[in-house]
Amino acid sequence: MLDFCRVKHLEKLPEESTWYKTRQLKLEDMKSLRRTTLCFMIIVIVSSQATLNLNFESIVYPSLLREHELAGEDPVRQKRAVAMSRPAAQEFTVDVEVSFEDASFLELSKAYLNNLSFPVQGDDTDPATNILSIEVTTVCRPTGNETWCSCEKGYKWPQERCLHNLTCQGHDGSPSGHHCSCLKGLPPKGPFCQLQGADITLRMSVRLNVGFQEELRNSSSALYRSYKTDLETAFREGYSILPGFKLVTVTEFRPGSVVVVYEVTTSAASPELMRRANEQVTQNLNQTYKMDSSSFQVTYSNETKFSITPEIILEGDTVTLMCENEVLSSNVSWQHVETGFDIQNSSRFSVYTYVLNNMTSVSRLTIYNITQDDAGEYICKLTLDIFEYGSRKKIDVTSIQILANEDMKVMCDNNPVSLSCCSEMTVNWSQVEWKQEGTVNIPGSPETDTDSGCSRYTLTADGTQCPSGLSGTTVVYTCEFISAHGARGSKDIKVTFTSVANLKITPDPISVSEGQSFSIKCISDVSNYDEVYWNTSAGIKIYKRFYTTRRYPNGAESVLTVKTSTREWNGTYHCIFRYKNSYSVMAKDVTVHPLPLEPDIMVDPLEAVIPCTSSRHIKCCIEEDRDYKVIFQAGSSSFPAAKEVNGKQVCYKHHFVANSISCPENMDVFCHITNTANNSVRSPSMKLNLVPGENVTCQDPIIGVGEPGKVIQKLCQFSNVPRIPGSPIGGIITYRCVGSQWKVKKNNCISAPINTLLQLAEALMKSPSQDAKLPSYLKNLSISTNQVKLEVNSFPGSLGAIINILDLLSTVPTQVNSEMMMHVLSTVNVILGKPILNTWMTSQQQKTNQSSQLLHSVERFSRALRSEDSTISQPNVQMKSMVIKSGHPKSYTQSFVFLDSDLWGNVTINECQLEHLQPDSFIVTVAFPTLKTILAQDVPGKTFANSLVMTTIVSQNITTPFRISMTFKNNNPSGGVPRCVFWNFNLANHTGGWDSSGCYVKEVTEDSVSCSCDHLTSFSILMSPDSPDPDSLLKILLDIISYIGLCFSILSLAACLAVEAVVWKSVTKNRTSSMRHICIVNIAASLLVADVWFIVAAAIHNYRYPLNQTACVAATFFVHFSYLSVFFWMLTLGLMLFYRLVFILHDTSKSIQKAIAFSLGYGCPLVISVITVGATQPREVYTRKNACWLNWEDTKALLAFVIPALIIVVVNVTITVVVITKILRPSIGDKPSKQEKSSLFQITKSIGVLTPLLGLTWGFGLATVFQGSNAVFHVVFTLLNAFQGLFILLFGCLWDQKVQEALLNKFSLSRWSSQHSKSTSLGSSTPVFSMSSPISRRFNNLFGKTGTYNVSTPEITSSSLENTSSAYSLLN
Repeated sequence: MLDFCRVKHLEKLPEESTWYKTRQLKLEDMKSLRRTTLCFMIIVIVSSQATLNLNFESIVYPSLLREHELAGEDPVRQKRAVAMSRPAAQEFTVDVEVSFEDASFLELSKAYLNNLSFPVQGDDTDPATNILSIEVTTVCRPTGNETWCSCEKGYKWPQERCLHNLTCQGHDGSPSGHHCSCLKGLPPKGPFCQLQGADITLRMSVRLNVGFQEELRNSSSALYRSYKTDLETAFREGYSILPGFKLVTVTEFRPGSVVVVYEVTTSAASPELMRRANEQVTQNLNQTYKMDSSSFQVTYSNETKFSITPEIILEGDTVTLMCENEVLSSNVSWQHVETGFDIQNSSRFSVYTYVLNNMTSVSRLTIYNITQDDAGEYICKLTLDIFEYGSRKKIDVTSIQILANEDMKVMCDNNPVSLSCCSEMTVNWSQVEWKQEGTVNIPGSPETDTDSGCSRYTLTADGTQCPSGLSGTTVVYTCEFISAHGARGSKDIKVTFTSVANLKITPDPISVSEGQSFSIKCISDVSNYDEVYWNTSAGIKIYKRFYTTRRYPNGAESVLTVKTSTREWNGTYHCIFRYKNSYSVMAKDVTVHPLPLEPDIMVDPLEAVIPCTSSRHIKCCIEEDRDYKVIFQAGSSSFPAAKEVNGKQVCYKHHFVANSISCPENMDVFCHITNTANNSVRSPSMKLNLVPGENVTCQDPIIGVGEPGKVIQKLCQFSNVPRIPGSPIGGIITYRCVGSQWKVKKNNCISAPINTLLQLAEALMKSPSQDAKLPSYLKNLSISTNQVKLEVNSFPGSLGAIINILDLLSTVPTQVNSEMMMHVLSTVNVILGKPILNTWMTSQQQKTNQSSQLLHSVERFSRALRSEDSTISQPNVQMKSMVIKSGHPKSYTQSFVFLDSDLWGNVTINECQLEHLQPDSFIVTVAFPTLKTILAQDVPGKTFANSLVMTTIVSQNITTPFRISMTFKNNNPSGGVPRCVFWNFNLANHTGGWDSSGCYVKEVTEDSVSCSCDHLTSFSILMSPDSPDPDSLLKILLDIISYIGLCFSILSLAACLAVEAVVWKSVTKNRTSSMRHICIVNIAASLLVADVWFIVAAAIHNYRYPLNQTACVAATFFVHFSYLSVFFWMLTLGLMLFYRLVFILHDTSKSIQKAIAFSLGYGCPLVISVITVGATQPREVYTRKNACWLNWEDTKALLAFVIPALIIVVVNVTITVVVITKILRPSIGDKPSKQEKSSLFQITKSIGVLTPLLGLTWGFGLATVFQGSNAVFHVVFTLLNAFQGLFILLFGCLWDQKVQEALLNKFSLSRWSSQHSKSTSLGSSTPVFSMSSPISRRFNNLFGKTGTYNVSTPEITSSSLENTSSAYSLLN
């Protein structure tokens, strides 16, 4: 058996030697080296008592061992250092071949070598030579007829030997391309097994059983450097026995005693050799470091092979992590770094560790159905003795993304439809499966292209697979991609199958006359459709307002309903159900017979006076000549009609004779017109008043006759209004009989062109294609209005007719383009022109709502506008619009300038508001310079500023508050307080009026007024005279009184609290007195806080600048809470008084009384204040717009203070009356003690004085809230409000006799009070405000107080009479 040893050997060189001499000397000194080695081997032989043959044909590897400090220096410097310092040591590595006849001696030799302590010093013959280490590298054993040579742990054959020599079959388990570990036969000339791999870095740690010092954290400290130097020296000496040892470095010190972390760079290190090196380190280190020899730990970082399968990991894959190491150990652990948990065997994790071919440790971690949570870094750690072999790798888990068709609708018409799915990533999918789930089974054929990662599924559905009963059924098709490692990704495609619709339509024939209604019902046996519509035989779509569509579970129906048919409806109509590109159509014929509509029948007279002995022609006229049958009917009598044709107009007349009817009588006469289909229509009534002829004074051949004061109406067409012959005018004119002549009372005649347009507009509203005709009609309306604008004064009814036309037409369109809007605004521009303002004034006098009607019409047209950013400018109206783009819309800002009217304004909506709107929404603003003067001025007490009316509309419905800012030119800088208002169409019985809800003034300058509102509509500004002008003498006077009074009030309240603090112990000796003074202190404290917050609120408010909203809300809240607290503490005082006198037998503890008092005094005000701010602040109507106080105009939030305050005043006055009555006429057994009675009288006195006073204050304050209040109320309220603190000091504190005595006792210079009170009566030392003083006596007599209660005993003096007070204030 052959054994090869590698010996490290050091020998010192002469001082004068050089590098080149070193190499020569190394060769010359081989004899000495061999001798030393031989001696060592003899020792081995003797110890084992074996015979061996030595082969000294050794291989020597020289290397220069330099000092650690020279590591890394350049070669020149290293040479100089070696030449000038002490002799350097030359290192040799010697391979020695040893033959054993008995193979068992090999293990004995290894055991002996492991027990040696290195370095081994040279003997006396060769003292300069040391043996650093001896390791067995190669062992050759006979195997059959062959010799197998294998490498020991940490060594391997060089690559060239593996390639040129035969390896041992069945023994060598090394993978292809790796170094082999066993060869057949020994290479004749070496080399033998070499150190395995390149240099490795061992990360090691050891513990020193000494206390840790913070200086060891600082690498620049002296202690750190001292530890580092000593430890590295010991480490270097100990680890120099490792093969290929290079260097050792201390990297850090950690607490835990002292843990030394260091790194060792070497070529290989077996556990046995590392253990010996650690022992050497322990021996070499100074014992003061107390190194724990059992705490060495070694971590390898580059000894483990780590592999992951598959390379691309998909969510749901089964992933295998393989860890291989040539260190044989079954102690392998796995850890997931992100979670920090050690992985154990479970349903999703499997760890299997084994040894391969007795040469490699293998550990396999299998993760089943991997998820995103399993991604991250994994550590494989093999532990052997003190060695840890670790490796880590990070894995990424990719979620499977499948792209597929959107949900589809498929018609069962036997046409193929393809569904497709594709994977977003390029993966070698093993298969793609298609599945379906639904009540209908419609299979398809799959086709998969693995290269592109796409799969197609082709369906062909026919009527047998989806009958009408199952039409609309949805089937879910699922494509599932499956990877080679088990991952599955799927995508659902919902396919709705629809049968071809079978339609049924109303079977009965439809034949109607004009003016009658009809309906057609179209029924489908399927409920799925994309669109249902009706059209004419010419292909013109019927306007949507005429039909409705409903969907049922097993079908659908559409009903075409015409309430008033015209001859335009004569024809064939098609009901069409469309699903994708499939159409189901049914047709129905409609016959409409000509017949005049009731509004189109003109009668004359509308009303007439006929003397009983006279007669009168009556007639009905229409604008066409048809074969109609016409009769006149009056009650049960009928009269024939004679036909008369005048151009296009056909009239049916009858000569009515009054004596044929009983007289006098009032009767209604109608004409009945019957067509060929035997359908008839009745005309408007003609009211005939049969009277004796004696009183008839007015006679006119056209108008008729009448009595004085008689008022009759007549169609302008049959009146004596001048007109162009052949042009029928419209409207009604009203006459009044004055003296002997008919005078025009009201003229609502409409010019012929406008009357024609009005008739066409009314016909258009009944037309089946009204939306298609609307653009041309608006154009004609604009042209005609411009042509007759000068005739409006002659035909005042034309203005109302145009407004009615716009009102009718604004209900038609769902969309309006810019050209249509231009025609609308052109018409509006004419009727808002200055020449027609007189006609508007007449309309206002008649109290019509035509101006509001016009504004509403323009808003409806604006809401339907669908046009890109556009601008329309007319002298009396301007419009600007903007489209909201997707993404981040820019702010909406529009400016309007009217030079002729000297008015301007602008509108702004910021980006935050616009982000809530849907993309492609439209914002339209229309500005009017003259509309303000003609809108109904129904706000009493307001003066109207000359300003624009600006209407802003958004195309979509807005449910949340929508903030808009506007600026108007201020043409009345000194005309009062401006108010921002909007036109509310719901006011005044839906006729409209100005409203300020949700709007407030932001800023007022000399030339502009800025407004902010939380909704959209038509806005303007008003001037209000309610509040004093900021620069007026009254306002300045009120400010001066307020601030001076507040200063007195704050000082008085502070003095009151100071007095109470001084006399507290003296005045709280019984329960009633204690509770009274608790109430007084809290009343004073609450009022003091209220006054301070009042000053804060006044400082925040500045009339000419916007309010700081957050600070203003806070100030209002605290002022509200504090003043309520004043009142509720006053209520507490009154209830306590009532309880003490009425419920004498009940005795509640002082703690319970305090709890109730504080709950009532602060709890109730807090609840009321919080509810008030919570209910109003979200709508930003908590505070006033021009002051930091509760809102009145918008929400009446001020009532949340006024109502509780006034209720408390009433309650306390009632309690005062009851208590005084009770005291003056006590029942038997009800008489309280004298002490309690004195206190109760003081409470009664305070409440009796202060409550009316405070109530009076609020009475004046409430009066200032209402419009038009007199300036006296403002002055009186301000005076009473500002000096409340002084009232509390006087009536609540200093008026109390016990307080007065306590103060005298406290501050008397002679300090006589303690003795003098025993011998002197109360009357001899009466203070100014005592009960018996002249000043106080008048107040006492008010409540029945007499000398009976002027006691002088020491007991009574010690608990003298009590008093109470209460106060509050009002902010306006």
